[in-house]
Amino acid sequence: MVEIFSKRDGLRREDVQIKRLIEQNRGVITKLADQFSNGRYSRSQKPRERPQAKGLIIHIGDKPATKAEPEPKIRVTPNGRVIAVDESSGRQLQHFGDIRETAAGKTFALAIPRNRYIAPLDEATAEMLADMDGVTIGSSYGAKDLAADIGSRLGMPSEN
Repeated sequence: MVEIFSKRDGLRREDVQIKRLIEQNRGVITKLADQFSNGRYSRSQKPRERPQAKGLIIHIGDKPATKAEPEPKIRVTPNGRVIAVDESSGRQLQHFGDIRETAAGKTFALAIPRNRYIAPLDEATAEMLADMDGVTIGSSYGAKDLAADIGSRLGMPSEN
């Protein structure tokens, strides 16, 4: 035997009872909320004043008002990603590869299809950095040195 449960139209009887109970005790609930939040609950319920355009520059949208040319810098992130970022916005412009932990130590893996990257570097950049693929990172040649070498080859400064 199969029982089919279908949703009824309207509110359930329990929901109606709970809504009525909340409305009957709205004053007590508001008083407790104000007591717990030091009055912030009632202040948040008041309508807020809308900003006036007089003397203000209002920008709506996610695009900046002025489109500045990006200032790229090479950065090695704490999780080992070697990227180019825009100095002013902090946005990632390009991903060059990762510093990976292997049995031999830490090595740099260039972002190319052979290293299993889904979005590899363009061919010109990959050719400029081809000999950097597999470079060992250690105490004598660190992540900052790697960023400086990549930056000098691409004409970008590295972050200090």
